[in-house]
Amino acid sequence: MHSLGVRWIEVNDRMQQGYRYALTAPMGGKFHAEFRPGLTPPDLLTLGVFAGKYMTDCRHEFPESWFEEARLAPAARDPLLNYFGVDASQPLSVWRARGWIHPDDPRGWFQWYCRYFLGRRMPGEDERQVVRWKAMRRHIAQIRHHCEPCDPWCRRRQRQALLHWAYDSRIL
Repeated sequence: MHSLGVRWIEVNDRMQQGYRYALTAPMGGKFHAEFRPGLTPPDLLTLGVFAGKYMTDCRHEFPESWFEEARLAPAARDPLLNYFGVDASQPLSVWRARGWIHPDDPRGWFQWYCRYFLGRRMPGEDERQVVRWKAMRRHIAQIRHHCEPCDPWCRRRQRQALLHWAYDSRIL
């Protein structure tokens, strides 16, 4: 639905029913000045993130092109679908307990990023998520300290976690 240039998205999936949000920025543009992800949501889905299970019931919300080469699990989570072939996720219960989940994005950071990339803006929440994204950089320093340059298989779990946060850890 369009109204004065604003496009509305309605969500009804396993984790969210009757949720609606507006796209007020261009897809992939007008990002927060300090938010410079190295990978787009479709890049991440193609590479393999979240054991292939993160986006299986909410595909209708996002462009079909995002899923053309996505590595999705047909049934249960499969860490072998992750780019580095390891599990790097904590259970959603941990995210909730630590206060990392915003009610508008019950799946967490990646859901926020997908919606932000589409053009949704949420003052306050966007800034909080950018701060969380920036905090992941500490893992880059650890990889650089402990791994030989151009050895993408050193510290695979840490690299997979960075990949989940749109840092291209293949090139560290």
